[in-house]
Amino acid sequence: MKTSLDDVFIDSLPTLDLHGETRDSARVLIKEFICDNYVLKNEKVVIIHGVGTGALKDETNNALKQNKYVKDFHLNHYNSGCMVVYIKKRID
Repeated sequence: MKTSLDDVFIDSLPTLDLHGETRDSARVLIKEFICDNYVLKNEKVVIIHGVGTGALKDETNNALKQNKYVKDFHLNHYNSGCMVVYIKKRID
C-alpha cells in the first residue's frame, strides 16, 4: 500500500505550511485544507508543521484524527517536520 519510496515525490502534492501559526489557527487551516482537497478529489496531501517544540505536530495529529475525510496519515520518512495525509475518495 504505502511505501517509503512514495514519499520521495511529495513536492508535487498540494501542501499546507503551518510555520508561524498558532494551534488554534492551525486547526482551522487544516480542516479547511482537508475539506478543499476532498472536494478537489486529491487523495494525498502534505502538511508541514515543522519540528520546533512539537506543539503544531501534536495539533496536526489531533486535527487529522478527528477529520472525517482523512483515511490515514504518517510522518514523512525523510522529513519529520511534515505529515503525508491520505484523503478518502469522494463518492459523487
